[in-house]
Amino acid sequence: MLNDNRQQHVIQTDSTKEDGLGKVFAFIFVVAIFLAFVQEVFESVMAWYRDTMIWLNDTAAYLAGFWPF
Repeated sequence: MLNDNRQQHVIQTDSTKEDGLGKVFAFIFVVAIFLAFVQEVFESVMAWYRDTMIWLNDTAAYLAGFWPF
């Protein structure tokens, strides 16, 4: 292949092992990101639940203070 008196070579390698390893690392990365997201959502929901229960308990105790007996 001559083009303007220069030789151009096309080197094609078949590296299925490296491609497979890259896919495994990408899969592990995606799973780790997904688990981190699930953990953040879980902690956020638990914090909201805990704070809501504390607020309801305080509100019930406050309202019970007005009970006549």
